Amino acid sequence: MIPAAFVRLDALPLTPNGKVDRAKLPAPDWTQAAATHVPPRTPTEETLAAIWQSVLGMTQVGVHDNFFALGGHSLLATRVISRVQQSFQIAIPLRAIFEAPTVAGLAAAVEEAIIREIEALGDIDNQAGNND
Repeated sequence: MIPAAFVRLDALPLTPNGKVDRAKLPAPDWTQAAATHVPPRTPTEETLAAIWQSVLGMTQVGVHDNFFALGGHSLLATRVISRVQQSFQIAIPLRAIFEAPTVAGLAAAVEEAIIREIEALGDIDNQAGNND
């Protein structure tokens, strides 16, 4: 697992036995993490953020948060992609979340897939019109 926050210390506080005194460790400064939170900006990002929140069991996901840094793994990625396919009625490969592990990146991939599907429908209509 990757820690959610890092705190720089000159030295670790130790107990008289030489072990790390966890009670004396300073708490992380969460205000810096909160300041970098960017909420969803588009309907696609809103839907994806809601899916990630549900799958990851979180209350808040920003558009630049990395799925894997938030605790996601390949099995949860499979759940996300399945829900994305159901929500948007598109076919999107599992590798999309590995290639674009942020809400913003996956939203762009979803929107590209939607455009490809629409263009494919237009091609089918054009072919049907030529056969008449």
